[in-house]
Amino acid sequence: MNEKLSKLMKIIGAVAIINIAARLFGFLREIAISREYGTTNVADAIVTAYTIPNFIYLVVGGALTTAFISVYHSTKSEKGPFVRNAFATVIITAVLLTTVLMIFTKPLLNLVFKTLTPDEFLLVRNLFLWMMPSTIILVLSTWMSGLLNVNGMFNLSSISVLIYNFSFVAIAVLLTPLYGAQAYGIGALLSAILMGAFLFIGLRKADLYSLKPVLKMTDDVKRLWVIALPILFGGATLQFYFIIHRIVAAMLDNEGLISAVNYASKLTGFPQAIMMTAVTTVIYPLLSKKEGEGDTETIRALYKRGLQYLSVLLIPTTAIAYYFSEPIVRLIFEHGNFDNESVLMTVPIFQIFSLSMLFLAGSTYITRFYYAKGNSMTPVIFSLISVFMINIGIIFLLLDSMGASAIAYGTVISSAANFIMLALYAKWKWNLSIIK
Repeated sequence: MNEKLSKLMKIIGAVAIINIAARLFGFLREIAISREYGTTNVADAIVTAYTIPNFIYLVVGGALTTAFISVYHSTKSEKGPFVRNAFATVIITAVLLTTVLMIFTKPLLNLVFKTLTPDEFLLVRNLFLWMMPSTIILVLSTWMSGLLNVNGMFNLSSISVLIYNFSFVAIAVLLTPLYGAQAYGIGALLSAILMGAFLFIGLRKADLYSLKPVLKMTDDVKRLWVIALPILFGGATLQFYFIIHRIVAAMLDNEGLISAVNYASKLTGFPQAIMMTAVTTVIYPLLSKKEGEGDTETIRALYKRGLQYLSVLLIPTTAIAYYFSEPIVRLIFEHGNFDNESVLMTVPIFQIFSLSMLFLAGSTYITRFYYAKGNSMTPVIFSLISVFMINIGIIFLLLDSMGASAIAYGTVISSAANFIMLALYAKWKWNLSIIK
């Protein structure tokens, strides 16, 4: 058992190294925005325009891929036809959803972001129309990465994210002198195309399965949707954290506050994203396989070891982020148009956000065990309670007295509640524990 876990941790370590580089380039995008536009309305517009495409990509792509991995490991049918059916399902879903959202761009943006001025709306709309088509490719790329991961090709899927983030920031920075803020829309689309092409070519060369799409409503495809829908709603609920951040920040009517909250949130999410992407990339396919084999011993060992590693890594990281929040923000962001006023706007939000690191990462980790066990509904219920009751309740309770800091406190308290509910239920239902 220890030998298997040691080998697994080595794989996770290799994936983590690639993921660190990928995330660094992704974070450089935020630094580039802050350097060029600081905490201005233009920075707010870039952040706002990317919110909905990113939401769809993470929620829909994540749900369909997670469900695919679960069915892939448990199906009794031939895997080749299922892969082709799943590929067609993902393509059609992504294209239909993206098309509908682009047709209704104006009412959608007016519904979600009600406080935009006419000039801001025009900029956000143009950026949105550039970025939204990339969602189709990003959702497909997430699924292709999942197919690679279930076949043990973790490095290829991790490298694709590195290509995406590197090309996004490179294209945006190079084109900014010519196209201004629109360069980030162009960068989003072109970098997605590069990532999708890299994954598709990698899959063709690996010759795992035919990728000729065939759509048949088989029992496996029905099971895919049965598993995916609760995961989709659960993922949507968690991603609403970020949409709520944007909406509440806009309500405060303070120029640059949307981008300041975004910078603080991305800075907080950077260390946990590095760890969680590596862990979930490798562990979830293994979990689904072990659950299908009925290997409860390995599942409990993974649960315990994973949460212990997260605690050892993220508790010190949280302490450093909290106590050195101002020098960290100044070191990373205080360049170009990100001035002292921008620093003072961002620091208190980042300081509070940092307290949520372990809770958000731990919740994501534990949720994968629920999915592997075929229970995708319970995390949805806990997320609904956390995000729409506790989070929003805390925000509006503290908003008048604390301003933007209320957004961060809402995230911290609600993420802690979500983590506790998930951990207690897992202990009661499956005897999964971090200490036993």
